[in-house]
Amino acid sequence: MAELTPRTLAVVGAGLMGSGIAQVAAAAGWQVTMRDVTDEALKRGVDGIRASLGKFVEKGRLSASDAEAAVERITTTTDLDAVGGASIVVEAVFERIEVKQDVFRDLDRICPDGAILASNTSAIPITKIAAATQRPESVVGTHFFSPVPMMALCELVRGHRTSDDTLARARAFAEAVGKTCVVVTRDVAGFVTTRLISALVVEAVRLVESGVATAEDIDTACKLGFGHAMGPLATTDLTGVDVLRHATQNIWDETADPKFFPPELLTRMVEAGELGRKSGQGFYSYD
Repeated sequence: MAELTPRTLAVVGAGLMGSGIAQVAAAAGWQVTMRDVTDEALKRGVDGIRASLGKFVEKGRLSASDAEAAVERITTTTDLDAVGGASIVVEAVFERIEVKQDVFRDLDRICPDGAILASNTSAIPITKIAAATQRPESVVGTHFFSPVPMMALCELVRGHRTSDDTLARARAFAEAVGKTCVVVTRDVAGFVTTRLISALVVEAVRLVESGVATAEDIDTACKLGFGHAMGPLATTDLTGVDVLRHATQNIWDETADPKFFPPELLTRMVEAGELGRKSGQGFYSYD
């Protein structure tokens, strides 16, 4: 096993969330290894990081030299073993327990003692993920929000056996990359934020499904009536209709609470490939 190197991050998954986490860490001066299964996925991730940093440069919030330095701090790889020397590893793969457990089994083998093994899951209990390892005390939830470079929150989730030291070090990392943390001390499915947004999304979808109001009017009601920056259905399109569908299903599977049962409309949209912004069609159309 490799030895731990301070201020080093490995991100497993180069999608929207993984690349966003890599970006904020690199911009904060951390050396980052970003791993995915294909070179094409890694290229998309790096291209997305360059485009995002470019927007910060255009707005005068970052110098061109600092943006380029951040990119240079990111190393990409398809070899999972290459993440072994990082002091913290954040998993950001598909939101299925079996997929995440497979990753954590490998991380348990690869990473030296003292490494923090973190998951960016938005709904799966950390205790279930940690059970795939021989070191559940080192496993913690670091739930970042999309788009990571813009959203200030990180939801820290303590599994049943997460140690005080692991939680403190995860918090120090999140704060070092510019995030404000909230701590979930009881490891319930969906944690705090996903339970709240899922309950709102499910009810909003049911209102559309039953013809009570349009998606536009429901979102307008939430923005103007409740002061939300974005309505629940626009949020679903941004996050991914499939992602919200998986999140609500995960919470339902854990709790059997009917308010989280995915509405038929949400399921049919996923089956039809209407996944929101990333597919060009969701509750709204995107050119």
